[in-house]
Amino acid sequence: MAASKYRRVLLKLSGESFCRPGEFGIDGAALESLAERIAEICKLGPQIAVVVGAGNFLRGESFSKTTHIPRNTADYMGMLATIINACALQETLEKLGQPTRVLSAIEVAAMCEPFIRRKALWHLEHNRVVILAGGTGNPFFTTDTCAALRASELEAKLLVKATKVDGVYSEDPAKNPQAQLFENLSYDDVLTRNLRIIDHAAVSLCRDNNIPIIVLNIFKRGNIAKALCGERVGTLICAKS
Repeated sequence: MAASKYRRVLLKLSGESFCRPGEFGIDGAALESLAERIAEICKLGPQIAVVVGAGNFLRGESFSKTTHIPRNTADYMGMLATIINACALQETLEKLGQPTRVLSAIEVAAMCEPFIRRKALWHLEHNRVVILAGGTGNPFFTTDTCAALRASELEAKLLVKATKVDGVYSEDPAKNPQAQLFENLSYDDVLTRNLRIIDHAAVSLCRDNNIPIIVLNIFKRGNIAKALCGERVGTLICAKS
């Protein structure tokens, strides 16, 4: 496969990619498959930063609605869960021989480094996969928004949102099999049509910093590598559709 056309890429992984469909927690086979795909794209040449979600453990907003735990606390619990995923991914990547560092917006000194922009850039320049945990470190922000923020801070040339669907649809394809899959959208298309595949704050931040977004299905092997090499896959969100 050809080399990556992007020098630095931020990959947003949902918590769902750490477990089997419809299940909970971390599945060993799913984790190993995830790490193998990241190790493979590293061989294409780009510097890789990864933002991890925690939906396989807890989603702060929905959890706060079904319990007596306030949204602030529930969101912090979700941030802690991203650190669990990040450390699991780090250990698995390093077993494959890929140097990796976990940097967290929430300080957990025994397990990971604090997120400092210059430190993250240092690790990227030394060809280490940088896993960014703890979200933004603040409640009321999604990990999608965290991904857009970190992509902006680290001057990534592409944000890849890896999901369980093939891209951005006109409607939820699970509810409407006739939903249209878009190949290209502008940032404004996503916002004005109220397409919910990615948090709108994240879309606005990428628009302001001119960072293209590719939404693709992580469960189809080879998709991420194809996107990095410039092949058509998923949905491209950029300045003009």
